[in-house]
Amino acid sequence: MKHPKQNKRAPKTHPSALAVPSYHRILVKHGLIEKSLSIPDAYEVFLKVGADPEVQKLRREVALGNKMKQVPALYLATAMALQGMTKQELEALKLRIKEKRV
Repeated sequence: MKHPKQNKRAPKTHPSALAVPSYHRILVKHGLIEKSLSIPDAYEVFLKVGADPEVQKLRREVALGNKMKQVPALYLATAMALQGMTKQELEALKLRIKEKRV
């Protein structure tokens, strides 16, 4: 006979929310990739976003303002740089990334 508490399961968290890296969530949030894009492809896009001169300029401003020098801060600084961009700038960035893919 099972113990009554064994029948109760812990509340499930959505596995895809936990399994997706931060760079994937950042790119999806800003509309630069689709949610269904694979993680390796998303990382490739993230590297291209990080290499974009406009994003680098904004990221440097963020990094200087917050004195961030650690590796995880790169994701945070890129996310903050993307947050600071207007919709037109994000659309232009999306076009530049697509040009680099082809």
